[in-house]
Amino acid sequence: MPLDVAVQMDHIAGIRIRGDSTFALMLEAQARGHRLWHYTADRLAMRDGKVFAVVEPVAVRDQEGDHFTLGDKERVDLSKFDVVHMRQDPPFDMHYVTATHLLERIHPKTLVVNDPAHVRNAPEKVFVTEFPDLMPPTLISRDAEEIRAFRAEYRDVVMKPLYGNGGAAVFRVKAEDENFGSLMDMFSTTFREPWVTQQYRAEVRDGDKRIILVDGEFAGAINRVPAADDLRSNMVRGGQAVATELTPREREICARLGPALRERGLIFVGIDVIGGFLTEINVTSPTGIRAVKRLGGPDIAAMIWDRIEARRAGRA
Repeated sequence: MPLDVAVQMDHIAGIRIRGDSTFALMLEAQARGHRLWHYTADRLAMRDGKVFAVVEPVAVRDQEGDHFTLGDKERVDLSKFDVVHMRQDPPFDMHYVTATHLLERIHPKTLVVNDPAHVRNAPEKVFVTEFPDLMPPTLISRDAEEIRAFRAEYRDVVMKPLYGNGGAAVFRVKAEDENFGSLMDMFSTTFREPWVTQQYRAEVRDGDKRIILVDGEFAGAINRVPAADDLRSNMVRGGQAVATELTPREREICARLGPALRERGLIFVGIDVIGGFLTEINVTSPTGIRAVKRLGGPDIAAMIWDRIEARRAGRA
């Protein structure tokens, strides 16, 4: 049966469709005959306990420069939809957290992907700490003494915002780096939250592997190789996606994570692995499914919709 599907996202006019996972999900939904509506998170509202949004019907096309058509705007009770995709990009700030509280009011009668309560409770760089034996040595703190002691122990470290995204404000600080004090000042004045200080893994030069899990099961992977002059492998920062296979260690990581993801209703998840060490579990707006398919891997958008349709039909 066709489903009524609302997609909460950054405005569709501004996305880069070649690599956009939300767009891939929309293309697949449309191909299956589902009806699509588009809205941005700033059009959410709750009145007397009911959650509304100003939505627009949308048709999508896999054509650069002419990839969508929007219909007339309408204020709609979101509980009338069968599925809502929560797909706006971070930062994971109070605006993002508030959106999870609102969408939690309609889930699971309306299936919100991913489960908004667990999106709120599992931010990428915090959820991962539930698996410390799979991670490189990691400190979460804004305490200068703690950070200096960690750096003294590991000498070569990476500093990054706890709630950042897309590789923004990620710095490598070597033992002899004279910028460490200035970076500490910058982080302490820019971010109210603690930040992440992590052992630098030289294997990142060989790539930062993005592994995608669908309902807790391995679905596909790409290796993101950083540019020669950049620490960061994120594709929005110039990282190059190449085809890859999983190592036994990476399969072990997937097997460990699977039950926790299924238990939390996290249908679409992207994890990051460097040199056999788990660094992030991305549950807000994971990317990579178009690159996987383009490099000869499976159609993960179809796999995700298979799981959504099964949930709606009561088969999962």
